[in-house]
Amino acid sequence: MTGFARDSGALPDGSSFVWELRSVNGRGLDVRLRLPPGLEVLEAPLRESVGKRLKRGNLNATLTLKREDRAPRLTPDPVALEAAIQLVLEVSARLPGAPVPSAEAVLSLPGVLRAEVSEPDEAAEEAKRTSLAASFAVALDGLVASRAREGAQLAKILETLLGEIAALRDAATVEAAGQPAAQRARLLENLANLLGDGDVRARVPEERLAQEVAMLAQRSDVREELDRLSAHIAEARSLLASGAAIGRKLEFLTQEFVREANTLCSKSASVALTRVGLELKAAIERLREQAANVE
Repeated sequence: MTGFARDSGALPDGSSFVWELRSVNGRGLDVRLRLPPGLEVLEAPLRESVGKRLKRGNLNATLTLKREDRAPRLTPDPVALEAAIQLVLEVSARLPGAPVPSAEAVLSLPGVLRAEVSEPDEAAEEAKRTSLAASFAVALDGLVASRAREGAQLAKILETLLGEIAALRDAATVEAAGQPAAQRARLLENLANLLGDGDVRARVPEERLAQEVAMLAQRSDVREELDRLSAHIAEARSLLASGAAIGRKLEFLTQEFVREANTLCSKSASVALTRVGLELKAAIERLREQAANVE
């Protein structure tokens, strides 16, 4: 199922962040996290939290971190500073009358000043990770809500398709009921063409005709397929009403729908029943496509 959610905030160090979560359809659950360097430690707990909320779909979660630009604090390197001063004094002594370089000039020499590196504050880093994880949970709640809204709409579509399949199943029942009589009439017509003039019933025993019609009716009996279709429709509606993660079960059930529809078409002895069977297969295919979107 598809969904989108976003959450943003600020951290104690002045930096800002944005979580963006996107999900699309997938047969299983595939989670892809894009985290800035240094925050890889968050990946395992975030994956675990997703696994508790989602069962299917391809989820992409991206964390964008914007750190506040601050001028680095500079501090003199004692060794380099002393060496620079000695060099400046030596050069000045060799150039009588030359002005003594200013302090700014000495400090601007390469290597004299260096950026001060502060020791990492583990408590601050832990607070940062906690804030980011909490924001991720908010975004995940939004994603789940987004998918739930889509699921509600999808449930209506699935129920409509199941209603269409049920109606076609009823139409197939009506058409199938008339197959024995149609087969008997077709058999008499074929015999008349083979035997030529005369009453077929006078030349072929009624008992023999009944046997042939019974054999044809048995081969074209689709009552079991129609009964199983009814059971599958009831099971699909039960799954929709359960409110649980039913995607895989529903996909498997649609395969059973397809099997029954194929058998019905192969057993059909009339154009009308075949037409209904083909419409049934088309409706089941639409159901199968929609079932792939269900969690």
